[in-house]
Amino acid sequence: MLIDRPGLAAFLRHRRESLQPEDVGLPRGRRRRTSGLRREEVAALCHMSTDYYARLEREQGPQPSEQMIASIAQGLHLSLDERDHLFRLAGHHPPVRGPSGEHIGPGLLRILDRLHDTPAEIVTELGETLRQTPLGVALTGDRTQYTGPARSIGYRWFTDPSTRDLYAPEDHSLLSRSYASGLRQVVTLRGPGSRAAQYADLLLARSEEFRGLWNEHEIGVRPSDAKRFVHPEVGRLDLHCQTLYDQDQSHFLLVYTAVPGSESYEKLQLLSVLGTLR
Repeated sequence: MLIDRPGLAAFLRHRRESLQPEDVGLPRGRRRRTSGLRREEVAALCHMSTDYYARLEREQGPQPSEQMIASIAQGLHLSLDERDHLFRLAGHHPPVRGPSGEHIGPGLLRILDRLHDTPAEIVTELGETLRQTPLGVALTGDRTQYTGPARSIGYRWFTDPSTRDLYAPEDHSLLSRSYASGLRQVVTLRGPGSRAAQYADLLLARSEEFRGLWNEHEIGVRPSDAKRFVHPEVGRLDLHCQTLYDQDQSHFLLVYTAVPGSESYEKLQLLSVLGTLR
């Protein structure tokens, strides 16, 4: 496929000018005269230099890679149809849709961008964290840093003992069962050639505990919505987890809240301060 430089430039300009700062979690400021977002704001959202992005809008520079186009699509909060159109304009075939895709829908992103004072994360059906709020990072650490199978918290649960340190010991047994049960359900849904099946094979070879639970053939084991964390700096937090599901991409938005006025609520406020000091 050939790149359509005029079409790509026009599409990027139109999308940038149609977005407002509040649409992407940015402050508007008092002296804003630009209609829509500035180029430097879009470049920051897309994790690239302002010069590189500006050249795309000017029909200049080399053909952007698939990785770069994926980053632009996410930064501009494109829908799946818009993302696919952007890929074709850039001369690439669009990525596969569905559970193996990592493009976060604009609806979930808009919600996440507004949760400044709340721990929240967007995860795949395999427990791979794609995006976190700053307070989410302060609560659980940066879960987007992992690569390979370790991106899945279920995989880390059975292969990295330190993963369990963040959770109350009395919940470990149920969490182990729920991770094994959840993976079995995804394997059944996606089939033997799926990434879920690959993770299961790896865990069967590495973890005796997982093998025992897998052989129980449990399905539908769910962890409680009440989450008990043991944070290394503020201690125990009793939180409630609310889940929002995006059916198109099989992504989940997990939001953790505490009862106002409770000790855990006060600890979350402290965490928000500690996070800004790091």
